[in-house]
Amino acid sequence: MARATIDGIETEYEVRGDGPPLLMFSPGGFDATMEKWWTLGIYAKTRPLDHLARHYRCILFDRRECGQSGGRVERVTWADFARQGKGLLDHLGIDRAHLIGGCMGVSPVTVFAALYPEMVRSMILYWPVGGAKYRINGHQRFADHLGFANANGLAAVVALVKDGGKSFSGDPRGGPWASSIRNDPAFAEAYAKIDLTDYKLIVAGMVRTLLDRDTAPGAEPEDMMRCRIPALVIPGADASHATSAARYLAECLPASRYWNRAVEEQTEEATAEALLEFLKAQG
Repeated sequence: MARATIDGIETEYEVRGDGPPLLMFSPGGFDATMEKWWTLGIYAKTRPLDHLARHYRCILFDRRECGQSGGRVERVTWADFARQGKGLLDHLGIDRAHLIGGCMGVSPVTVFAALYPEMVRSMILYWPVGGAKYRINGHQRFADHLGFANANGLAAVVALVKDGGKSFSGDPRGGPWASSIRNDPAFAEAYAKIDLTDYKLIVAGMVRTLLDRDTAPGAEPEDMMRCRIPALVIPGADASHATSAARYLAECLPASRYWNRAVEEQTEEATAEALLEFLKAQG
């Protein structure tokens, strides 16, 4: 493991394999840590990292506010997540890379491509989050946190997180900065002293920014329609990863390829073949 300071926030990262660089935006929703690439759901089943690291220089990292990376209380946007990845490439001296995002990691990948197209060789959009159920559940998660914070105060949020040890995904009452509270005593102390009225406005703006549509969040459709970067879209099919969200991305991205495989057909062997075939074709 290694650490880099990006925009004043510590980023925990790891590099595996050798070859053309592949920046990997972790899956896991609001607990997007690098180990999710081999422990979570479809990724535990298909083990993409095992196959990709044999041919590519895989750059994994804990997203800000997740795992061992740091955080900052502010209205975080998809662009902030994209800038973290861009900053990591800058730190490593990499001018251009392939990108892959899993789950909620897809959203910053599309924004990265819109903001820094000259740095992107290709995109793999693996089980993008989205759909009406995803938006509704996400808004409820933030509402649960704000309700707890409003009733009990931010010091109680800190106590809850330290006692339960769960991420925002595990217990929404702890909020999106739960990992930073748990791992950084100085952060936790400062967090507890934030003015509650200001804090509620920050969080309310954040949820509206991150969960603003009933399809895949991230880059605006008009920006994606102008994007000529090759993209492979791998669809999911559950309440958090609506197939319609994957279809939406494929329809918006003119240089995209939609991998039309049902979830039960997305085996380790078939997925590895699709990923490597796509990346090889991009040079």
